[in-house]
Amino acid sequence: MSRIIRTLVVALALGAALPAALTTGTAQAQVGELKIIAPAAPGGGWDQTARAMQQALQAEKLSANVQVLNVPGAGGTIGLAQFVNGSKGDPHALIVGGYVMVGAIITNKAPVDLSKVTPIARLTGEYEALAVPASSPIKTAADLVAALKADPRKVSWAGGSAGGTDHITAGLIAKAVGVDPTKINYIAFSGGGESLASILGGKVTVGIASLSEFDAQAKAGKLRILAVSSPERLPEAKDVPTFRESGIDVEIQNWRMVAAAPGITDEQKATLTDTITKMAKSKTWQDTLAAKGWADTFLAGPEFEAQLAKDIAATQAILKDIGLAH
Repeated sequence: MSRIIRTLVVALALGAALPAALTTGTAQAQVGELKIIAPAAPGGGWDQTARAMQQALQAEKLSANVQVLNVPGAGGTIGLAQFVNGSKGDPHALIVGGYVMVGAIITNKAPVDLSKVTPIARLTGEYEALAVPASSPIKTAADLVAALKADPRKVSWAGGSAGGTDHITAGLIAKAVGVDPTKINYIAFSGGGESLASILGGKVTVGIASLSEFDAQAKAGKLRILAVSSPERLPEAKDVPTFRESGIDVEIQNWRMVAAAPGITDEQKATLTDTITKMAKSKTWQDTLAAKGWADTFLAGPEFEAQLAKDIAATQAILKDIGLAH
């Protein structure tokens, strides 16, 4: 707890020290300087998204200067609380978030949720993958399902934070194949490196994460990817069957979004939405998506707000099934 408090105090101090230009102002043709909070440690998906935005916005001359501030902890809810409480009415402040944050808010009973921010756009998506060590006796997703049906508690899953996309996917898989989701043996890790080490070391039965997190080890022959949660086979993984091809009626995508501060005007919201839309259509951003293997799931305006509301409701239902929400 003390580490979390120290992180929050330092982050708040840094935010207070930023130039006044970042905390005041009115909407204009150019957004000027921007501050993006990545509510996670450096190197993770949200941090990568924020820094990719920083690069694209500056390269395309959509913003004169973009700063990224990392505020990790509790599935993004610490950074979210700081953003909501410290950026009200600020037209130069943005935060990156996503599906993991939706689950973390519900699981942690966070006092601040996404209803407090101004949604701008969904940016990217990544599909989930199941992976086992190359030496594992489990050769296919069907083998995994058979083991799960035989005794769900003997099948251990390594993934990200409790209530996050990985955990939700494991619960959906169990439910889809007729296994009680509350009986899954899910082991949550705070970082992808720790999770990967447990998979490679044979300490768990199966790993679950975004496909890109397994790519390097799979190409090196150390991991076997069993299936991916996409609706059809992906160009970058043509040899990997989908969950549905493997008899698991599940499709899920870990999406990422960007939101603005609460209390901004409609004009300021329109300016930020226009800027982010231009960024998403730019060559710099499209090149980044291709390089990182991120799916372009851009959605803005009322359509995104409606979809976000649906995703929150669906996640609440899923987490209730898993036993993480009431």
